[in-house]
Amino acid sequence: MALLLEHEFRPLPADKQIETLPFLEAVAHLPPFFDCLGTPIVYSPVKADLAGNIKKIRAVYDSNPTKFKTLQNILEVEKEMHGAAWPKTGATLALMWLKRGLKFMLVLLQSISDGERDEEHPNLIRVNAMKAYEIALKKYHGWMLQKLFMGSVYALPYKSDLLKALEKGREVKEEESIEKIHQFLARVTPILDAIYEMYTRMNAELSYKA
Repeated sequence: MALLLEHEFRPLPADKQIETLPFLEAVAHLPPFFDCLGTPIVYSPVKADLAGNIKKIRAVYDSNPTKFKTLQNILEVEKEMHGAAWPKTGATLALMWLKRGLKFMLVLLQSISDGERDEEHPNLIRVNAMKAYEIALKKYHGWMLQKLFMGSVYALPYKSDLLKALEKGREVKEEESIEKIHQFLARVTPILDAIYEMYTRMNAELSYKA
């Protein structure tokens, strides 16, 4: 699983304080995942959004690495800085959308690795993508975006082709690829869960539609 494991995420520390720079360096390798899903009209904007939000967070971090050492520092400092405009501003907003894109990715991969599938078409990943979209993104999308996504599931690659793309074209047994997905999920899921918990705890989650 060359694409997913080429830059590992640090383990989540006991205090759940996620250091900004190592997180951004690891997550910066993930936008190409969306190239593996085909359908550029749908997934190219998702990839660009992910990369753009990483860039916005990095710019805030670079402005004062000491002040913004952890992701929680970013939310706390920006809340103080922006007042009533927070959390719909700055790196707080960028991280909010970044975590949703990552959630889509992780739910899709978890569903595939759990063996969830359409029994009549076991090599399709529609059911996995629909589950991920329902959980991670649908409620934040307006009618047009929802329709666009629903249509895109019919152009998704076969599971075998997706796994090969994640291996960067190498022929690898499905069981080996699934084991690598498990490794990736085991490391990243606790980190993403901690970010979601942080947004809930700080009342920073927004529900407006894109």
